[in-house]
Amino acid sequence: MTTHESRPSSTQTLPVIAPRGEFDIDNLAPLEAQIETLIAAHSGLVLDASGITFADSMFLRLILATHQRTDLRIAAPSSTVARLLGVVGADTLLQIHPTLEAARIP
Repeated sequence: MTTHESRPSSTQTLPVIAPRGEFDIDNLAPLEAQIETLIAAHSGLVLDASGITFADSMFLRLILATHQRTDLRIAAPSSTVARLLGVVGADTLLQIHPTLEAARIP
């Protein structure tokens, strides 16, 4: 089961979202909607990617599109996400941080 969790962030202005589970074409819509809502209200967001167990090219498309539109910071990517981003070279374009705390630092 895939869940989406928003965490209020008291130490910085960017909201943190922490999706959990698998993300592919069949279940990406709720995460995409959550990102759209946050982009409309904030100057960016932090994606805590530690709980993502599977991600496909549609997830990658969403991440790259979000990066183009706003200040996207990826925190603590799971090995699955790190591998996906590394294979396509997106890890050289994106702001990837080893921890959530590091991603919160402006």
